[in-house]
Amino acid sequence: MDITKYIDLAIQYGIEYGLRIVGAIAIFVIGKWVAKKLSGIVAKLLERGGVDKTLSDFVVSLVDILLMVVVVLAAVKNLGIDTTSLVAILGAAGLAVGLALQGTLGNIGSGVILILFRPFKIGDFVTAGGESGTVRAITLFNTELLTADNKVILLPNSAIASSSITNYSTMKTRRVDFVFGIGYDDDLKLAKQTLQEIIDADERILKEPASFIGVGELGDSSVNFTVRVWVKAADYWGVHFDTIEKVKLTFDEKGISIPYPQMDVHLQQNKEA
Repeated sequence: MDITKYIDLAIQYGIEYGLRIVGAIAIFVIGKWVAKKLSGIVAKLLERGGVDKTLSDFVVSLVDILLMVVVVLAAVKNLGIDTTSLVAILGAAGLAVGLALQGTLGNIGSGVILILFRPFKIGDFVTAGGESGTVRAITLFNTELLTADNKVILLPNSAIASSSITNYSTMKTRRVDFVFGIGYDDDLKLAKQTLQEIIDADERILKEPASFIGVGELGDSSVNFTVRVWVKAADYWGVHFDTIEKVKLTFDEKGISIPYPQMDVHLQQNKEA
């Protein structure tokens, strides 16, 4: 038995594979450093471009993962391992994970759309996905709303992206609509003048666009005025509630009635012959 032969063979393979291992480690270490630098460059470019931080972090993470996959494949290939089958396995695994997480991936895609097109931003009051509230956070998976009664609602982004969105905070001004009814026997001109005085006295109501007061309907029990005023968005609910209260108190002072639905019932007696 020639031991020298086996020793030479072991040395030969040791040197060959040792160099490959060292090379693979070097590729991994250097590749990881390069990937980190490139990810940093991408992050700075996105920041300079004013891209939303949530989307920026997602893109940087995605770039970092893709670069690390390339680095690992290069290191494995340097060991003499055929990476073709490995890529096929990774592709199949990615497809399986994608199918299993299609709902989550849908939320991520919808989150990217919401961040890119910005139908609303943090602090806006919106109605989306069947819920209303102030936007507290927008992530790649869901959007967080705070309702008026202090409840937190987490809405999947896919539910928001596939439904209509009403943003009450985009415009600086909003129109407040009222309907006030008076009795048929009341003074129509006095009621209209009173409504105009109430509107003119409220400094929160804007002069432009001009307010509107008109008879909108001759109802079953009342003559209904349609009143439309414009206010700053922040004053909407204050003007809404205060105006209703002021109209009731002022109508009472001036003897203008606010009728409620009523029905007159007439009974007829049949007299026996």
